[in-house]
Amino acid sequence: MIKNYMLSEIAEIANEVIKNSKNKVLLFYGEMGVGKTTLIKEIVKQLGVIDNVSSPTFSLVNEYHTTTKEKIYHFDFYRINKIEEAYDMGVEEYFYSNNWCLIEWPNKVENLLPLNAVCITITSNKNQLRTIELKNNG
Repeated sequence: MIKNYMLSEIAEIANEVIKNSKNKVLLFYGEMGVGKTTLIKEIVKQLGVIDNVSSPTFSLVNEYHTTTKEKIYHFDFYRINKIEEAYDMGVEEYFYSNNWCLIEWPNKVENLLPLNAVCITITSNKNQLRTIELKNNG
């Protein structure tokens, strides 16, 4: 799936991501400020989370609960310095838990990621237009 969108269309894009993902581990690639967290907030909302959603920049992972008692994990590995930090926090248990795992800056923990994870790349274009590319692996 490749689509161009404006911020006003974020709900539709989030719905498309959920529908088109063949795995619950989603890897979000894109430059700082491109809208990864904004899209994740909308995805989490559509999955039924009523908690306040924010980027886990300092904690590395935030856990959210849906109205149906499901868990969603939101990771931000931007500040990680060594892959051992992620390994020590038991990141593999999260990734293979069959819960939604939404991961920002996945390139920092590349060797720990499931091979069948969904790659989502967001790029910024002219006139506040974004392009999203979703690729199912495995």
